[in-house]
Amino acid sequence: MPDPQAQHASPEGRVEVTNDRDAITALGEQVLAAAERAGYSEASRFAVRLALEEAVVNAFRHGHKSLPKSETVGVEFEVDEQSIRLVVTDKGPGFKPEDVPDPTAEENLTKTSGRGLLLMRAYMSDVSHNQAGNQIRMTYNKPDSEC
Repeated sequence: MPDPQAQHASPEGRVEVTNDRDAITALGEQVLAAAERAGYSEASRFAVRLALEEAVVNAFRHGHKSLPKSETVGVEFEVDEQSIRLVVTDKGPGFKPEDVPDPTAEENLTKTSGRGLLLMRAYMSDVSHNQAGNQIRMTYNKPDSEC
């Protein structure tokens, strides 16, 4: 039986998400429902959800650490039959991605820093940041095996 939520999922959107687990989960479900309608496999949807949640959680944890808890993070998404594009923008001062320690380096194995970026880069086809470092843009290209 088709998922009724999936039938009404918009393939694109722009939302301001609050620092609330339920709000982040609902956003993920909205994007995944659109991805399911566009023919993405369960494995592809898992990859996109993981990257999206990591980006949003990092925005709150790092970008907004000095800001009021009420500040929102902007998320834009677009889903079509070839790719899924995500943009997550926080209101923080930004960072330099090249300054994040490599979590796979011997000296960093016990540190938690950098793992979210590593996962996003591993699962997504393309990951980039704006110059200020407070926006991450990610693209997931549908694998040929799903076309």
